Amino acid sequence: MTITAESLREFIKDNFLFGREPDFSNDDSFLDMGLIDSTGVLELVGHLEREHRIKIEDDELVPENLDSINRIVQFVVSKQAAVWC
Repeated sequence: MTITAESLREFIKDNFLFGREPDFSNDDSFLDMGLIDSTGVLELVGHLEREHRIKIEDDELVPENLDSINRIVQFVVSKQAAVWC
């Protein structure tokens, strides 16, 4: 499945905002907003692995990959591209 910012925002809305509309940009830091804690990261990673058929390694669990909508989209796209190379 191809990841989109819209589908990821919907996941964040449903799982971390409990249905409330997201009030942040695709570049805003989840860490700075206090939106996702360590348990939330595990939930997010599980979702990404299941939905997008990727494996996220422990050393990839860094803010550069998972700290905003846009960073996650870029990360997942790069992981999927690596599988097909």
